[in-house]
Amino acid sequence: MIKFAPILLAVLYGLAMYRFSVWRTARELDEKSTELADPMLRQMCDQLAGALEIERIKVHIYEIEPVNGLAAPDGRIFITRGFYNKFRQGAVSASEMASVIAHELGHVALGHTRRRMIDFSGQNALRTALAMVLSRFIPGVGVWIANGLTTLLAARLSRQDEYEADAYAAALLTKAGIGITPQITLFNKLEALTKSNAGRAPTWLLNHPKTTERIKALQDLQAKWDAIPAP
Repeated sequence: MIKFAPILLAVLYGLAMYRFSVWRTARELDEKSTELADPMLRQMCDQLAGALEIERIKVHIYEIEPVNGLAAPDGRIFITRGFYNKFRQGAVSASEMASVIAHELGHVALGHTRRRMIDFSGQNALRTALAMVLSRFIPGVGVWIANGLTTLLAARLSRQDEYEADAYAAALLTKAGIGITPQITLFNKLEALTKSNAGRAPTWLLNHPKTTERIKALQDLQAKWDAIPAP
């Protein structure tokens, strides 16, 4: 039993770090966000809510400048102040903003926010715990193996989550009468919109697939839908 004590401690450490990160993230979002009140975007949210057959979708503005949207572990939806400012400046349309909100709703509906930590502190805790375990059996290289495995796993999960949320958003936007075109036009703008993010965005805002691949996946999805015979 004593032989396995370090492994047990590593697992407990990882769980403790995970819970602390959830608490810290929720507190930061509480302190740095306000509910979205823009009438045009509220109308778009009402369209999405109607398609989901729910009364209301509540969206918050997160007071940071990097351009992005995100879903918190507790299911709340956020767009950043930087993203909202792009909308106010006319660089992003209301329907494109709706595509961001629909995408984040996808993360919540598909359980991604419960599986992954919003700031990847859970990833860091897993890396530490895995390194402690492997180092007992492979001294010297255990840490390197843990780093590599954790990074690969997190990247794969993140990319898969994004594709799944894109597909969910496409279906929701289509049902709401908005269509997938705003998703594609927004992806074409992403590089220019997020140029100012470099060096300032948290890591949980950066781990996304290539926009060209996401556009191709949406186009393939639309082609499949178009090929379905009308009832």
